[in-house]
Amino acid sequence: MFTGIITDVGQVRHLEARGDTHVVIATHYDVSSVALGASIACSGICMTVVDRGSASDRWFVVTASGETLSRTTLGHWRVGDPVNLERAMRIGDELGGHIVTGHVDGVAELKDLHPEGESVRMTFEAPVALSRFIATKGSVALDGVSLTVNEVDGLRFGVNIIPHTQAATSFKALRPSQPVNLEIDLMARYVARLIQS
Repeated sequence: MFTGIITDVGQVRHLEARGDTHVVIATHYDVSSVALGASIACSGICMTVVDRGSASDRWFVVTASGETLSRTTLGHWRVGDPVNLERAMRIGDELGGHIVTGHVDGVAELKDLHPEGESVRMTFEAPVALSRFIATKGSVALDGVSLTVNEVDGLRFGVNIIPHTQAATSFKALRPSQPVNLEIDLMARYVARLIQS
């Protein structure tokens, strides 16, 4: 489990497709404190650490299956791309965002952005199958960032990115037409399932 509060912006160092896709991510984390098998959310995708560097050479490796590539933006990552990082939540940690599983539901696309005060207003378009789970003043995770939905209009929804979020995440580099990983709110998912039953 995660909170959607990004604690580092890493960078794709190396990609290799050999059966699955293996990704080396540079980080500011002290990787000596990261156990092999630990979970790290990488731009919202819960990934398992399979190798790591040292205190002086800080990187870790994750492996992406075909399922991960089909549901996320990872298949479009390139060397040098920024990656929002969050280590798994521990019992007793502050829940500053909302409960995020790291199980990406699909990919949304940035349609528009413009300044609004000191913030940036961003409008995204969700896939048809996921749009019904997004509600005004509800929560979403976009590239792992916990955000409050300002408004919903059909498939499109808007969020405000405050200056701190711009500085502390990869959002400062987002441009219209770029895809982002979308995780709908966990409670919305279960409520919809109960209504269907």
